[in-house]
Amino acid sequence: MAAKIWGQYDVVLSDLDGVVFEGTHAIAGAPSSLQAIADLGIPVGYVTNNSSRRPEVIADQLAGFGISCSPDDIIGSGKTAVELLETLIAPKSKVLVVGGEGLRARVLEGGFELVADSDAQPAAVVQGFAPDVSWRHLAEAAFAIQKGAKWVATNSDWTLPQEKGLAPGNGTLVSAVHTAVGQLPLVAGKPEPAIYNTAVRHFNAQRPIFIGDRIDTDIVGANRAGIESVLVLTGVSTRKEVLGINKEGRPTYIVGSLTELLTDYDSPKKTKRGFACRDAEVELLGNKVLVTHGDPKSLGALRAACSVIYSSEVPIYGLDVEPALYE
Repeated sequence: MAAKIWGQYDVVLSDLDGVVFEGTHAIAGAPSSLQAIADLGIPVGYVTNNSSRRPEVIADQLAGFGISCSPDDIIGSGKTAVELLETLIAPKSKVLVVGGEGLRARVLEGGFELVADSDAQPAAVVQGFAPDVSWRHLAEAAFAIQKGAKWVATNSDWTLPQEKGLAPGNGTLVSAVHTAVGQLPLVAGKPEPAIYNTAVRHFNAQRPIFIGDRIDTDIVGANRAGIESVLVLTGVSTRKEVLGINKEGRPTYIVGSLTELLTDYDSPKKTKRGFACRDAEVELLGNKVLVTHGDPKSLGALRAACSVIYSSEVPIYGLDVEPALYE
């Protein structure tokens, strides 16, 4: 029986980039849908790998889109990074921050001392994204790590959605430092479970759900943290990616836009040779995944095809998927 997604959970946790906005522009229908859920009494939190801005700045941006939320309900990877720092180094230790104002503010709030370069002998390096991060910042981080500083990265996202397209994300900057130092950082943000655990504790949630646009970070991370998830197709991940993803990255729900959170969710139903959803039917005939009824481009066809593929004993590379489902 169809039911609204949010009605089954005690808190809705949402990513920002690619879900609520791209750059400075809101994604159509996203802010009003999340505010409508909040107005119904369901807590809504915002979990983001972006640590460059203060929560107050993000809350103000969301207010400009029509979303009312407290800065405390913005769970950024900077907050989790500081929690990880507290397990690695002594209180009031020196920390070299590579990143933006938001990350520096979080480190100061954690009681640590900020230093500008490796000459100050920092106990740790915290690395996050900011548009003005330069070679000099990356070099100083590498020098400090080579001298024994602990290394925490806010996230390892390879790309960052912008109005013009996908831009290099923090993962590319982390990779540059990794190449120099020959080791990997402890990662605070998605897809690691730490940031999800921070959000669950903040809301004292018993049954949270997470909304994201990236399979490799949002959905994989939610699965690792034991949280059910919604993949929204307004950001990075594509129909082809969700069809072919392995078990670790499979979402609980797939929606075209966040407006569908306010309507009943149609789950695929088992048929004799496949699955049906809405007005589409998809069957597994031999090794061929074929749409036998309905529009292959429809969301119903995508959900049904995912159910066919996910339930098949044949791995995706052994299946011949009808191209119209993902082109």
